[in-house]
Amino acid sequence: MGWPLERLRRVRFVRRFSRTERTLHWVNAAGFLLLLASGLILYLPRLSVLVGRRPLIKDVHLWGGIGWIGALAIVVLLGDRRGILRTARELEVLEPSRFNVGQKVNALLNAAFALLFLVSGLLLWFGERDTRFRFTSTVLLHDILMYAALTLLVGHLYLAVIHPATRHSLRGMTRGTVREDWAKRHYPRWAPPPAD
Repeated sequence: MGWPLERLRRVRFVRRFSRTERTLHWVNAAGFLLLLASGLILYLPRLSVLVGRRPLIKDVHLWGGIGWIGALAIVVLLGDRRGILRTARELEVLEPSRFNVGQKVNALLNAAFALLFLVSGLLLWFGERDTRFRFTSTVLLHDILMYAALTLLVGHLYLAVIHPATRHSLRGMTRGTVREDWAKRHYPRWAPPPAD
């Protein structure tokens, strides 16, 4: 059941995320999901046996990780760099803005996890070829990162897709805009620009 037609005409939308921010989000999500799927196949023996072709899955995981980081870098380099810098500055301070504290912590943890996944993944790959790169805790670090990132993903999906008070925010990541009344209620100190 939808809203009455007269109310739909009065709904105003405001810009929350730029095209570059949305592209960065979805490239990050797609890369992470590819790595999660291929990593779980490598990590879980039953899944590994079911899928088979372990060398191929390892290659998909390795090159998927490199492609993930490379694609994020391309979006930043070719997109609105000034906008990305503004967003980064907004995320690094705990003052109220268009992001709440949970969103800021999630974004900062995701950035840290991406870097740690890259370093530990490359060490694992190089360690298979040269024993000088084998460190006892590398596998443990990579596994702990996977569990932590999976926990963040489940929480993020719950808030974005299921939780009634926050699921409207998904529109911001798909269309770039959110309802003005929703933005004022959830982010009262943020002065959003009107939608185009």
